[in-house]
Amino acid sequence: MSPTRQDAWTQDEDLLLAEVVLRHIRDGGTQLQAFEEVGRKLSRTSAACGFRWNSYVRKQYKTGIELAKKQRKDAKRTTPSENPVAASVTVDVQVQAQPEMNTENGDINFQDVLHFLSRLNERAEASFNMEDDKERNTEKIKDLEKKAFYLAAENEKLAKNLKAIEEDYRSLIEIMDRARKMVVHQEEDRQKKVKFQMDKNGNLERIE
Repeated sequence: MSPTRQDAWTQDEDLLLAEVVLRHIRDGGTQLQAFEEVGRKLSRTSAACGFRWNSYVRKQYKTGIELAKKQRKDAKRTTPSENPVAASVTVDVQVQAQPEMNTENGDINFQDVLHFLSRLNERAEASFNMEDDKERNTEKIKDLEKKAFYLAAENEKLAKNLKAIEEDYRSLIEIMDRARKMVVHQEEDRQKKVKFQMDKNGNLERIE
């Protein structure tokens, strides 16, 4: 068993912590479960993960948290049947199969049965293809959600950096303005101290 780490957190670890917590929020899990999962992956205690989340990381992912909560809420509203694709195929087959089979006088034509089974096989294959497409689309959605979380966090960081730059710029302008006023004031004082006297020829000369 690896020893519990107590060193400083890295940016990649913060990203992992955010990703796991947001996933648990989105899937209806608890933050404690998320902290325990991250703790196992990073060899840290769940308490350390919880403290890191609440004290620092959570502030960087406000947009991601709101999005995850919204997705969890939307998922609760959706109550799909156990297998809607299979159900729709079954109903479709039953409805369309009836006119294809000759049931007059209790007789069933072999060709009709063969055609019925062929159509049933086609619909089964279509159902499997739809399931494959559904799985691929689900994976794409998860990837896009992960990218959206990262972009939201990066956007918040850039906004903070921009604010800090703006504050530094204003401070620089204030310093330059004070320096300019000091130079002007010193020049005015120097000019006030200048004195003149008349020489023997009647000309004025400046006395420093």
